[in-house]
Amino acid sequence: MFTRFSIPTPFQVGPVNAYLAGRTLIDPGPGSEEAWAALLDELESHDMGPTDVEQVLVTHPHPDHFGLAERLSEAGARVLASPTTAEIIADFEARLDYEQSFFVDFFERHGMARSTAQTITDLPEVFLDVAPGVETDATLDDGETVEVAGTALTAEAVQGHAPGETIFTYETDEGERAIVGDHVLPDITPNPLLQPPAEEGGELPTGSESSSGWSSDGGERPRVLPAFNRSLANLRERDFDRFLPGHREEITAPGERIDEILAAHEERTENVREIVAGGPTTAVEVMEELFSDLPATEYFSGMSEAVGHLDVLDERGEVGSREQGGVVVWEVTE
Repeated sequence: MFTRFSIPTPFQVGPVNAYLAGRTLIDPGPGSEEAWAALLDELESHDMGPTDVEQVLVTHPHPDHFGLAERLSEAGARVLASPTTAEIIADFEARLDYEQSFFVDFFERHGMARSTAQTITDLPEVFLDVAPGVETDATLDDGETVEVAGTALTAEAVQGHAPGETIFTYETDEGERAIVGDHVLPDITPNPLLQPPAEEGGELPTGSESSSGWSSDGGERPRVLPAFNRSLANLRERDFDRFLPGHREEITAPGERIDEILAAHEERTENVREIVAGGPTTAVEVMEELFSDLPATEYFSGMSEAVGHLDVLDERGEVGSREQGGVVVWEVTE
């Protein structure tokens, strides 16, 4: 049903997959001239131009997935996304400003030098060149359907990789399939990137958060890795025929791939527990133990891994946190 376009990105992950069916395009790619030229070539090979695209669906608000939506919107396409994704892609710069202001303080509190925290939170500003704001024409709530080339796609909210993340599921003669964005990838483990509280002004308390990891009032930092693990486990219970991911090749054995990701998460969680067992440990120290010689450009991903696995252990009651000299440290519980 879907044709995959490989669209170049300026990011380490490499090309992004855009999917075309009829006159609907899912995740068109970053807003760069190189990506636009590649998309035009792909459309032309199907006897189409940008004005022939009637509908753009966005799985999540990362620039490599939504950046070209603005140009297609100007060409006449309607843009659809989840409510949270819609809010972020309408003004990605404002979202980035909020994340930067939150994470400078957050990283310092978890053991990082403030100057280093400021440097690494400034790095994503280069994303702004490929992330022009775009207004959505309609939002898709969890469970809502949208017609694509005569087939009903169901928008399903998932958690872990990005705020407002959505997969699109549909039925075929071979079984149920899904366009999964970056929620499941074929040969790399998706990074559950840290997210700030849903509402500005929220903060992570020193001790444990709610068991769900998601505050009802939006005031606490989401526990993205525990939520990601639950989301993957829920997908594992379903009999999907295949996944169409945001990067690289199709996943022809979705259940097996989910098992591999969950096993990798569990192994890393145990590694983090062993690190913390050595005595009071900051998240920065966990990151440094997990990844030696990590370049500063990867510190945000590294801290996402460290804090994510600490969150998993905290939810299980295996570690706890407290403040020591104004810095949060983690210890194994008795």
